[in-house]
Amino acid sequence: MIEATSLNNYKIYPFKDRDHFLNYLSEGNSKNILIALNAEKLVKKDQRLRNLVNQHIGYPDGIGPVLALKRKNYNTKKIPGSEFWLNIVERFYKDETFYLVGGKEHVITKTVSQLKEEFEGINIVGYRNGYMNSDDKRKLFKDIYTKKPDIVFVAMGSPRQEYLMQKMYERHKALYMGLGGSFDIYTNEKDRAPETLRKAGLEWSYRLYKEPKRVFRQTSLLRFAYKFITNKL
Repeated sequence: MIEATSLNNYKIYPFKDRDHFLNYLSEGNSKNILIALNAEKLVKKDQRLRNLVNQHIGYPDGIGPVLALKRKNYNTKKIPGSEFWLNIVERFYKDETFYLVGGKEHVITKTVSQLKEEFEGINIVGYRNGYMNSDDKRKLFKDIYTKKPDIVFVAMGSPRQEYLMQKMYERHKALYMGLGGSFDIYTNEKDRAPETLRKAGLEWSYRLYKEPKRVFRQTSLLRFAYKFITNKL
């Protein structure tokens, strides 16, 4: 059993590690939306996103929330969504069905192919790329309702993926997880930061190096740092 706490009015679950998280899902909590929380997301002034997180399962995906939780005396670890989704697949692929949404067409196709090679017998009941107009979304909602997958991964970037998962969840209760660019990483379309940087909690710096346009998003890190230092989280 685990009780959620709050950081900047966002509900967050201080899981001890990945196994703790997986066991929690196995204990009757799998009809939910999993939302990765990092420093940037925790200082967003987005009431719709905050409400969604507070109704479902937010977890520490970045070093910022981990440090803030440790200050509250929680023994927690960073759980990177870009890795944890594969832990979910490994735990449940023999018994559950899957649906994948996101990425460019060649990326989602390659993702499905790799999953079938890596997890023999995995049952992927549907998939599509992440580029959709209103009609495409209606077709997706209908397909989700018809096929009723147990686990749905959505890799489209935040908060777009969270809002899409919310609409799908309203039509079909399942385990939904937002993955950002995880399909690109899984298929080697993009590379992750070296392990040394990841362990030091500096993966964000590598992303900034690879994508300089992200500098405009880093102001959120300063806001988070201020709230952390002044103990206002």
